[in-house]
Amino acid sequence: MEYTILQLAQLASLTTRTLRYYDEIGLLKPKKIKTSGYRIYGEEQVDRLQQILFYRELGVELGTICSILDDPLYDQGKALEEHKTKLLKKRAQLDTILENVERTLSDLKGIRTMKDEEKFKGFTKQLIDENELNFGEELQEKYSKETLEQANAKLMNMTSDEYKTFETLSKTILDTLLQAVETKDPSSDEAQLVARLHKEWLTFTWPNYSKEAHANLAQMYVDDPRFNTYYLGHAEFLRDAILICTSTT
Repeated sequence: MEYTILQLAQLASLTTRTLRYYDEIGLLKPKKIKTSGYRIYGEEQVDRLQQILFYRELGVELGTICSILDDPLYDQGKALEEHKTKLLKKRAQLDTILENVERTLSDLKGIRTMKDEEKFKGFTKQLIDENELNFGEELQEKYSKETLEQANAKLMNMTSDEYKTFETLSKTILDTLLQAVETKDPSSDEAQLVARLHKEWLTFTWPNYSKEAHANLAQMYVDDPRFNTYYLGHAEFLRDAILICTSTT
């Protein structure tokens, strides 16, 4: 079956503008374009659009989706299995948050008293699931299963005050990193402060801190573009600051 751009947009609950943009960036080319200029899409394009929407739902950037789908080794069946696994994890995240909301409502209504630790348990579980979803393969390659389980357990058992400190540190690291980058010197006082803050942040989840592991993690930030994006494009500067810190302290 073939569809015009308007028909496909309606079928997928998208706008024609979105489909035109996908065409412009090479993500979803039409099957053919009539002499009148109308884009026509076939079953192959419908299936590709479905995959695009699966990946988009998982938060994958459009450029990355294009690279994945254009890979000669791309296997749709395997991709669907991966989608299923990741979407189930995402559903579990939402279930955890919903459970947290239900418990909070019960607390407000006086049905049961909610402990402070419970108020944050949903968010720490969500953080663990998101890390697994986004960086699971990389973490499993670098750390043992036992280490990862211990780290997750430590995160899950945070008190409310510890969780607040953990969250505040995450933001402070990014703010301080931006200031440190202006010095253009990873050995500067500002840069070394970032490295020490980063170490403190790690101790909230790592069972045991080691300089070598810290340095290896910093290199992973540089090797993986997703981490570079998280650190505002300054993963290399952060790594250099951490390498200096771990070699001198």
